[in-house]
Amino acid sequence: MKVLFIFFLTFQSVNLNAAPILDQIGDTAKLEEFYVDSVNIGRKKFNKIELSKYRTADSCWVSIKFYSSSTGKSWTLKQTFGFEKDDIRDCDMKLSDFNNDGFKDMTYISAVAARGANQVRRLFIYDKIKDRLVYIINSEDYPNMLYNKTLNCIDAFLVYGGSSTVFLRIKGDSLVEFASVQLDNDLRVYETDNKGVRKLI
Repeated sequence: MKVLFIFFLTFQSVNLNAAPILDQIGDTAKLEEFYVDSVNIGRKKFNKIELSKYRTADSCWVSIKFYSSSTGKSWTLKQTFGFEKDDIRDCDMKLSDFNNDGFKDMTYISAVAARGANQVRRLFIYDKIKDRLVYIINSEDYPNMLYNKTLNCIDAFLVYGGSSTVFLRIKGDSLVEFASVQLDNDLRVYETDNKGVRKLI
């Protein structure tokens, strides 16, 4: 059974009044990608997420809608997000548990860096208490994010002239670094305190 439905729609005109993120553009846009999931995100079968990517003559935009249901049959729109996006990669929406609470969270590709070596994603964590998504505001600062089950944290792998692995925890709407390993001319391991100060260990 396929649980994530992905549609790629091209050359379809979209009325901007139906897409709040595009209101300020003042022109029609084309819907290029559409993702929807109501089987995995948040409370399975009681939450739904829709992600749409639109293109105008000179920009790309992403609109995200998050829904909730008490019956699993009718949906109530709870949140809408909108962001500008690069036009290099598709969104590649993925659902995965990033905080080990048993509920699936969502990411999508918002940009690429280091000639494609750094996959930049926006991260949205499902809040089971408030039944909503929490946008992690600095998630784009940490490319190639993965959940580290052993350390119960998020790992980010950054490629530049060298490379770094950064270990992060979720605090509120942000990722907070607590350790990192840097490899360039030599190997260095750091601890980061609560004030954000790194200590070489």
